[in-house]
Amino acid sequence: MSNQENDQASGKGLGFGGGKGRNKGGGFGTGGYCVCAKCGRKVPHRQGVKCTSLKCPLCGKPMIREELLKK
Repeated sequence: MSNQENDQASGKGLGFGGGKGRNKGGGFGTGGYCVCAKCGRKVPHRQGVKCTSLKCPLCGKPMIREELLKK
């Protein structure tokens, strides 16, 4: 086994990850709302569609997940 393989096997690699990403690894799940931070318009969140990819139907600004506004 090479040194690199040995290091990886013993957990001494260069791994910079180890985190759980946004929201401490937990998604917000299905349901909920996407909200416009400018005008407050709410639309139901659709599974598999990020709120930030949606534009507000009233003012055209990007939407944000409701749970993120509450923080």
